Amino acid sequence: MPATGDGRAPGAADLPGAHGAPVGHARKRPATTGPVTAPPIPHPRSQALRAAHAAHPSHIAEVAPAPGPEGPADGAAPLRLLVIEDDASDAQLIKAAAADSGTSIEIHWARGLDQAIAQLARPALANRRGRSRGPEFGCVLLDLAAPADLPHPSDSSDGLEGLHELLRRAPHIPVVVLTDAAGAELGAAAVAAGAQDFLIKHETDGPLLARALRYAVERKRADESQRRLVEAELRGQENARLQRHLLPTPLLDGAGLSFTRRYRPGRRRALLGGDFYDAVRTDDGTVHVVIGDVCGHGPDEAALGVALRIAWRTLVFAGLTGETLLTTLQHVLEHERRSDEIFATLCMLVIAPGGSDSALDSLGTGETARLYLAGHPAPLLLGRDHEPVTLPADLAGPALGLLPCHDGQAAWPAHEIELRPGWRLLLYTDGLIEGRVGAGSRRLGQDGLAGLVGDHQAAGLTRGRLVDSAIAEVEELNGGALTDDVAVLLLERNPVQLILG
Repeated sequence: MPATGDGRAPGAADLPGAHGAPVGHARKRPATTGPVTAPPIPHPRSQALRAAHAAHPSHIAEVAPAPGPEGPADGAAPLRLLVIEDDASDAQLIKAAAADSGTSIEIHWARGLDQAIAQLARPALANRRGRSRGPEFGCVLLDLAAPADLPHPSDSSDGLEGLHELLRRAPHIPVVVLTDAAGAELGAAAVAAGAQDFLIKHETDGPLLARALRYAVERKRADESQRRLVEAELRGQENARLQRHLLPTPLLDGAGLSFTRRYRPGRRRALLGGDFYDAVRTDDGTVHVVIGDVCGHGPDEAALGVALRIAWRTLVFAGLTGETLLTTLQHVLEHERRSDEIFATLCMLVIAPGGSDSALDSLGTGETARLYLAGHPAPLLLGRDHEPVTLPADLAGPALGLLPCHDGQAAWPAHEIELRPGWRLLLYTDGLIEGRVGAGSRRLGQDGLAGLVGDHQAAGLTRGRLVDSAIAEVEELNGGALTDDVAVLLLERNPVQLILG
């Protein structure tokens, strides 16, 4: 910035008559036509302080109030502006422009980038040490001609090494750069490099300075909001991929079964809930199916459900079954849950292989299965010639995690069932039957679900269409989407190759 051109000392640019001049230009004094009133004699100490501030702008911290005897009309806190400027006369002209800006601006000075970085780092350092800290700077005004103080500049050829370092060390602070008329292209390059705006020194007056600072703050806030939005979208996509991969892929090759599954978490914008399911076929031809529900609806319950499902599959392939498997699974639950109040209901079905080596030949013969219930609703047996029947639940044991296993209080005996040729089994979690029926407090329940599924089955619906239509009617009766997690499995003996729906 050029010094004042009227013979005054550089430090006198803040005297009356200097306000309102563009940065880098002195305002001409108007001619006086009447009697001139001599200004009051300033106090000697104030003159000494003013001279010291002019000589050392890095120590100045002044508020340039809006015009008017009462300051800002809205009572808002002043904008804390850090000016990086090594020329004392230019610093005073910035102060004068800020005073005529109509905005309350608290100006702090730094001669170079080292002093600026030190001042910007103080609030963060105080916060890390648990100390009270003052307000942070709202904006930085950087003169591109100010010394960068960089021992190893990253790129000394573009004239923006100071800006690069400032953006690297204080990325959250909006920056406006100052340049002369010949450096307008450099100012545009600074904006492209990350500054929020640039000003030409001799064209900048108070209102333009205030507008540039205000727009810079808003642009930085908008950029930060956009950045957080993009980060949230990326995290959401990553979480969706992770949750999708945590859903099981049934391993039923060679079983001659069709397997239809539907899974709807109760949490909004989630793909995984506390419900879990799985189905595998072991080397001896036995088919193992499980469906369960961890109490609660949060991400912790979803993670616990995944842990239980993976543990169940591992234990099945390790050769465990029946009560031994469920006892071990309860131990896993007890070690993985965050509190003793967390429990999980579970339904496990073990279908013995048919007497024939061929799945096609086994269709003409009945099959046997063992049903284990741990506080879970019993499945529906969907026959071709009768209404759906709820399987017996008189041998059901407690939910996993409710009673200790070591003293024999928790027991899950098997219930032997016969499966006729062409059988179909519908397994589900309680989220499907706890929906309301109408405006009252009546719940759908197992009997209501059996009648509902029977009507859809009589209409000729099968497999995925049967499951989807049943869920849709349950939601319609409930008056909207179900709030609890819902998992539904339809397992049926199929004369063709395995079908997953």
